[in-house]
Amino acid sequence: MVSKLFIFAFCLPLWGAKFVVLQSGFQLAVDRWEKSGEQILIYREGGILTVATSDVVEFIEEMDAPKPIAAVIVNAQAVAKPEAPRTDPKLVIVEMAEQYGLPAKFVASVARTESAYRTDAVSAKGAIGVMQLMPGTARELGVDPNDVRQNIEGGTKMLRDLLVQYQNDPDQVRKALAAYNAGAGAVAKYGGVPPYRETQNYVDRVLKNYQGAK
Repeated sequence: MVSKLFIFAFCLPLWGAKFVVLQSGFQLAVDRWEKSGEQILIYREGGILTVATSDVVEFIEEMDAPKPIAAVIVNAQAVAKPEAPRTDPKLVIVEMAEQYGLPAKFVASVARTESAYRTDAVSAKGAIGVMQLMPGTARELGVDPNDVRQNIEGGTKMLRDLLVQYQNDPDQVRKALAAYNAGAGAVAKYGGVPPYRETQNYVDRVLKNYQGAK
């Protein structure tokens, strides 16, 4: 495997540094910093934040004028740690919504209505987890409904496919939501949102959550 080398610009303990730039893109205001082995100790707001040297891009005195003093080559293969997959439902929703081309607020509104984002939610009919996937539906989607990431990915993909199915219909969104709740067969049978109180209330709640989402 070919090792990847990244150049991280940082200097000796610098008391006058104003900001630290991290690999994640965040810029933190700091009072001062120190290097301790393979870690950087950042002093800010009366506390100490410890980060790996591989997570630091540079220290700068002004936000618009980066002034790195020295450059050190760090072997990324030796110090980088793989990022753990996100398991917070709200973060996974944002990730999967982007992956499947849907507004994150829309997917979040469905998840909120389905389970209030609970991974342990199980409905009376046996629907599982955040997106409330039925075991049979999960098998068709090829996901494990008990795995939060797969559960949300399966639900998001199902929403995307239903929206595509009704894309030429003026009532596209309501029909897609109704099909997610009651099945596409029920929507086809009644030519729209079926006359089930549960499904009608469900569609209204999702749209209300979506319109009120921030």
